[in-house]
Amino acid sequence: MTELAYLPDLESAYVRTFRARVTALPPGAVVLDRTYFYPTGGGQPSDRGTLRLESGRSLEVFDVTKSGAAVVHRVRGDPAALRALSVGTDVEGTIDWERRHRHMRLHTAQHFVSARIFARTGLRTRRANLAGSGATIDLEAALSPELLGPVGADLLAAVAEPMAVTIRLVPRSEWEAHPAAGRSGLVPLPPQVDPVRVVEIDASDVCPCGGTHVRSTGEIGVLTWRPIVSLGDGTSRVGFTLGERAPSTPTA
Repeated sequence: MTELAYLPDLESAYVRTFRARVTALPPGAVVLDRTYFYPTGGGQPSDRGTLRLESGRSLEVFDVTKSGAAVVHRVRGDPAALRALSVGTDVEGTIDWERRHRHMRLHTAQHFVSARIFARTGLRTRRANLAGSGATIDLEAALSPELLGPVGADLLAAVAEPMAVTIRLVPRSEWEAHPAAGRSGLVPLPPQVDPVRVVEIDASDVCPCGGTHVRSTGEIGVLTWRPIVSLGDGTSRVGFTLGERAPSTPTA
């Protein structure tokens, strides 16, 4: 079992370097007792980075996935470092921060955009996907292109006057008894999730989510809309890309 160290609170998403111990060595991969590397899931790509041994040798982490309760870090690089790994070895993990922070900005932007589309039209998000510097949101019906202007204006206001992003853990029974009213998403909770990790953008959105997010909407920056795509079944896809630079460079 791997402890998902990035999960309990918002500040954990900002950790860039951590210590951990090797618990298993599948072919070409490493399983750790704890990790801050985000594994692919929920429409968010995995983190990348390095694992450094006490000898100073290092390995590139190029993919991270979940396998049951374990997180599998696929690695490549120095053959001597690979040979030196064994169960019980201590390593230092370092996150590719530029990639991680881009995903944090994208994921928070997706929550905000989904919430504002829902507030303005009642349309809910069926799924979302992050890739590179952009994201897509699949809606349950067609969206008029004229709505992108007002939604964009909402985001500009939220960047200029930042809204706080918070995370809280709620027992599943409590969440199911009192779910967020008017939730913008249609993605069901997996049956094994308990407690529910609830991500909230102040006065704008409340959503169960296991991804990584920024501290406030001020960190998202400017978005550029892509043309709306009709998916052929009456549904539609909204896409956007991030500006090249974040409006600030936060530290852990």
